[in-house]
Amino acid sequence: MNMILFMITLSLTLSIALTALNFWLAQMNPDSEKLSPYECGFDPLGSARLPFSIRFFLVAILFLLFDLEIALLLPLPWATQLEHPTTTLIWASTIILLLTLGLVYEWSQGGLEWAE
Repeated sequence: MNMILFMITLSLTLSIALTALNFWLAQMNPDSEKLSPYECGFDPLGSARLPFSIRFFLVAILFLLFDLEIALLLPLPWATQLEHPTTTLIWASTIILLLTLGLVYEWSQGGLEWAE
């Protein structure tokens, strides 16, 4: 109990100290370029409502799909300590195989290429 209280106190103290240091050392020099809604460095010439390419959304969905495998595979180190870890390892291998096949399919269909 003493160690837990020490760690909570240490992390709270460190968080408060770093936050105070950030407020103390931060440079607050707003100018017209920093206050403008566009951060690209030049004034907009055309409409801001241009349609996005569907490729951006496709890459975002692919990232989410392949990023979810981490959430599914995180418990694997603890699953190897079970009485029969082979079932868990077979399911994990199946998930990795399906994701690899999906990646190969997307790659062969040209879904990962930016230039056409």
